[in-house]
Amino acid sequence: MNTPRLLTFPSIGAADTGFISVAENLDVPFAVQRVFWTYQTPESIVRGRHAHHHTEHVLVAVAGRIVVLTEMLNQELQAFVLDRPDVGVYIPPCCWHTMQYSAGAVQLTLASTTYQEADYIREYGEFQRISKQLLH
Repeated sequence: MNTPRLLTFPSIGAADTGFISVAENLDVPFAVQRVFWTYQTPESIVRGRHAHHHTEHVLVAVAGRIVVLTEMLNQELQAFVLDRPDVGVYIPPCCWHTMQYSAGAVQLTLASTTYQEADYIREYGEFQRISKQLLH
């Protein structure tokens, strides 16, 4: 089973001219089918609060700070602080995740599938029920 983990992308450039980071097929553990970004999220709001049956994601804080909390089906909890645009966190399928943003944070998301509502596990109780079914 894949687990959430940090990925580091190349940081090309210099402090006096600026940097670019690139994610190419070898840097991301899946073929990217969808890209979206989240911004202007109030600091008091916790986003995410779901898992996916099949979709994999990589989340990158291209600006600001994002705290990502993950829970796997085996109840393994992890916390990740994204505060550099050259570091992302991999979110595998069946991983409950939440995100909380600093003021001005912008999150870039790379996804392995196109949007499919049926792929979402939006209720935590359902996530726990799936966990029990798969682990017992």
